[in-house]
Amino acid sequence: MATLLHIDSAVFPEGSASREITATFVRSWLEQHPEGKVIYRDLATSPLPHLDITAVTGGAENELRAELAAELAEADAVLIGAPMYNFSIPSTLKAWLDQAIIVGHNAGPVSPLADTPFTIVASRGGSYAPGTPREDFEFVQNYLEKVIRGMFGVTEIDFIVPELTLARTNPTMAELIPLADASRAKAQEEAAQKAKTLASRLAA
Repeated sequence: MATLLHIDSAVFPEGSASREITATFVRSWLEQHPEGKVIYRDLATSPLPHLDITAVTGGAENELRAELAAELAEADAVLIGAPMYNFSIPSTLKAWLDQAIIVGHNAGPVSPLADTPFTIVASRGGSYAPGTPREDFEFVQNYLEKVIRGMFGVTEIDFIVPELTLARTNPTMAELIPLADASRAKAQEEAAQKAKTLASRLAA
């Protein structure tokens, strides 16, 4: 029985592109692997405390950090919803990373998480794709890939990127609605297919 660790961090419970896409991923995962287990954390409704000296010095012996590390250790795959806020990840997701990354326990030169596949839904209100005016303002994919690969040694990191998510609510972006809808539909398809493939592979 494969286990999926699912993390959401979008502030809005309704209308969130990242939540919508991660939900599609989970549905497809369970359709393919109904006996699989899903561990879920909603960092918006149940935020974690920022890292403090007690947590740092406690390391893997700290109760909360040990709990988060255990969830990562149990996971055969990790799914993270990471919307862009002010060009970066939500502070709640940063707090989760700070608490969950324990050097010498699950992070460092040799990490037990190196072979765990990570799928990250990096939604954003505009476009920060290569060649766009704000390409160098993209600090979600860049940061998460570096921290996950650099700390956990993870070799399989896939990004699903629904863009222009503000097009339907921002009048100045109205002409971009067709592109936004196409991006969201593509992200849904990618999430469903990726989950199906992963669940099938890990359940084998």
